Amino acid sequence: MSANLALAPAPAWNLPVPSMVGSIEGYIQAVSRFPVLTPEEELRYARDYRDKEDLQSAGRLVLSHLRLVVSVARGYLGYGLPHADLIQEGNVGLMKAVKRFDPDRGVRLVSFALHWIRAEIHEYVLRNWRLVKIATTKAQRKLFFNLRSHKQGLDSFTQDQVDDLARELNVKPEEVREMEMRIAGGDTALEAPVEREEESFAPIAYLTDADAEPSRILEAGEIELKRGEALAKALQDLDARSRRIVEARWLRESDNQLTLHDLAAEFGVSAERIRQIEVKAMQKLRQALAEYA
Repeated sequence: MSANLALAPAPAWNLPVPSMVGSIEGYIQAVSRFPVLTPEEELRYARDYRDKEDLQSAGRLVLSHLRLVVSVARGYLGYGLPHADLIQEGNVGLMKAVKRFDPDRGVRLVSFALHWIRAEIHEYVLRNWRLVKIATTKAQRKLFFNLRSHKQGLDSFTQDQVDDLARELNVKPEEVREMEMRIAGGDTALEAPVEREEESFAPIAYLTDADAEPSRILEAGEIELKRGEALAKALQDLDARSRRIVEARWLRESDNQLTLHDLAAEFGVSAERIRQIEVKAMQKLRQALAEYA
C-alpha cells in the first residue's frame, strides 16, 4: 500500500503506511514517526497475531520495526546497490520474522528479526552484486561477507593476513585467496560497445560457436538426411547376401551383432569368404557416401 509521505502526521497508528515511491529521505522520516513498542505492547500484539491471526496487530509489529530495517540496510551501502532496494528486501525479512515470531520464548522481536532482515539482504546482495554468482554455498556466503568487511582499499591481502583470516573463519587459506579473487574480478561485457566495435575484441568474438548458427544447423541436418538416403539406396543396390552381411555386422546394436563365424555357418561358407564379401560391400557403401564426407 502506498501513501503520500507529505501528509501531516497523525496520532500513533493512524499514520499513513510509508511508500518507497519518491524520496528515500522522506521514507526514512515517515518510518521514524511510528512509535516504539514497549515489551508489554509487543507481547500483546504478538500473541494476538499468533492466537487470533489479528492482521492489525501484525501490522503494528512490522511498522514499529521499519526503522530497524533502515538501520541494517545502511550497513550494506558499500556494495553499490540502491538503498531503497536494500530496505525493501530487509522489509521482506522483517515480515517473515513477524510471521514466525513466538512471543513466549522470552526474546524480543528486534533480536529475532535481525537474523531474517540480514538474511534477505544477504541474498539480494549475492544475487545482484555480480552478474555471475560468486558465492553459492553457505560457507562461501559467510566467507564473502567476512572478507568484504575486512577488505581495506584495493590492495590484496598479504599472506599473513590470509592465514589470520583463515584461522579466524575456520577455512583453508586457499579458500580465502579464491574468494578474494572472485570479489576483485569485475563483470566483463560479452559484446563490445557499438561505438568501438571495430577496434574492440570482446569475448563474443572467441566464445561464439559457428556451428551453432541456424544456417549451419540447417545445412548439417540436410546433409545428414541426404547421407541417410544415399546409404539406403546403396544398401538396396547390394546383392541379398552382401546386404545381409553388412546389416548383421554393422547396422545392429553392438550386443546383437553377428560374428564372421555366425554368418559363415548361416551361408555355408568359410569365415574368410564372409570377410571378403564384407570388404567389397563396405567399399561400395563408402563410394556412395563419398560426396557427403
